[in-house]
Amino acid sequence: MIERQRTSQRTSSRVVSRTPTRAPSRAVVPPQGGAVLPVRPDAGRCLVLAAVFVCAACGLVYELELVALASYLIGDSVTQASVVLSVMVFAMGIGSLLAKRLRCRAAVGFGVLEAALALIGGCSAMVLYAAFAWLGESRSVLVGFSLAIGVLIGAEIPLLMSLIQRISRRDAEGTVADLFAADYVGALVGGLAFPFLLLPWLGQLTGALLTGAVNAVAGGAVVLWLFRRDLTVRARALLLAANVAVLAVLALATVLCGDFEQAARRAMYGDQVRAAVHTDVQEIVLAGGRPGPPDLYLNGRLKVSGRDEHRYHEALVHPAMRGPHTRVLILGGGDGLAAREALRHPGVRSVTVVELDPGVARLARTDPGLAGLNAHALDDPRVRVVHADAFSWLRGADFGAYDVIVSDLPAPAFTASSKLYSLEFYGLTRGALADGGRLVVHAGPVLTRAHTYWTVEATLRAAGLHPRGYRAEAGAGPARSRRAGAAAPRDWGFLIAAEGRAPRLGLDAGGPRLRALTTGALAEGARETEATRPPGALPPSTLVHPRYGH
Repeated sequence: MIERQRTSQRTSSRVVSRTPTRAPSRAVVPPQGGAVLPVRPDAGRCLVLAAVFVCAACGLVYELELVALASYLIGDSVTQASVVLSVMVFAMGIGSLLAKRLRCRAAVGFGVLEAALALIGGCSAMVLYAAFAWLGESRSVLVGFSLAIGVLIGAEIPLLMSLIQRISRRDAEGTVADLFAADYVGALVGGLAFPFLLLPWLGQLTGALLTGAVNAVAGGAVVLWLFRRDLTVRARALLLAANVAVLAVLALATVLCGDFEQAARRAMYGDQVRAAVHTDVQEIVLAGGRPGPPDLYLNGRLKVSGRDEHRYHEALVHPAMRGPHTRVLILGGGDGLAAREALRHPGVRSVTVVELDPGVARLARTDPGLAGLNAHALDDPRVRVVHADAFSWLRGADFGAYDVIVSDLPAPAFTASSKLYSLEFYGLTRGALADGGRLVVHAGPVLTRAHTYWTVEATLRAAGLHPRGYRAEAGAGPARSRRAGAAAPRDWGFLIAAEGRAPRLGLDAGGPRLRALTTGALAEGARETEATRPPGALPPSTLVHPRYGH
């Protein structure tokens, strides 16, 4: 019996020794039952961190895209940024809680999440722009996208933590630190890439679509290659199909982006768009049928109606020209229309136009319709155009003193323009006035935004100037601007101010003949304006405490 056992053991040992050994599998299995990877655990960890980096960069681009487009379409950048960021951070918390249910199937969950985020984030700018163009209202769409993108971004980190723990469970504290470091650095890169690369090179719509494509590729690569052994055959096929479909939708949208923008412009501005230019500052559109005068839109808002712009510019410029007017400074007014009115007065020797956007002045010189409307004022040898921010230019330029300063700037209802209606700005402007000089300010509509108008008046007083208010009646504006939700205001409010005492309202007796403005209309406008004055004193608006937008 014992001999048989020894014989059996010798026989089995020979069999084992003759059995060929199998080559080790290429898949690397980490200890403690981790995921089966096609690479070593350290390499897999680095690839997951790279995915964290890319996803964080894409997520921040989505946020900035919504903030920029909302500020551009709706206005008031501070309010829109606050809405987007607060809603998104709130939604990220919800997404983190919802991700707890997906941790048991982290690979599948992350794959579905990234495909959805790429599609929603990539198309968000285009859908928001479409809502503004065709519906005229995009705030609800903005909040909806902020919620959806925030939920998906918030679910990323818990799922990525589960995936990286599938690779290695050692040094949990170090893993968390590495994960958040990659996330923060990725956010930095995305935040810098948006204003310096994506926005100037690709624009808002194409930049968002490209970001979505990068997001889809990064998320799909992690799941479909690195963690493919965690997926069933059916799950791999469905995720692959979903990512291919997302990339196809984003590619198709990129191809059709130009046609989409043209259709959106037609919806906002009518069928006859003469020119559309994207600059570093804004979108400029000239619309209107030829050979009539064009309508000028800045960021989707009607700036100049060719049919009745003379009413605005006559009321803005000519009351301030009563008195010495040898040297004239126009802040804004790159369309050349305020300069046109100033040059009609004899005795004007120089006009300086400080315009932030070179694209506006370029169109004012080169577009036949706009150049004809401004009578080629910017080509007059007496006119000098400076491309600079009015606030910065007044602080740093050695410009001497001006007899007349015309503030032809966007209404102070938007935060971006509030500094140009601040106490500090008017202090700089007062320093640029010659003895006996006058400052005239476009202060927004009187009848519909009386609080804003009288805050401008209080700010001028606080700067040591003595203002007098008046208004002029506007035309109805083009019908297409009303369809786009950007109808022109029904009235324009102005304030003319000087040191010492408020200037008397009137027109220069030796000045040009005007089409709409009369001395009687000025007096009537002053009475109507005074009737809207609120009781009590209003505080001035400052850089650190802007008081507009009420």
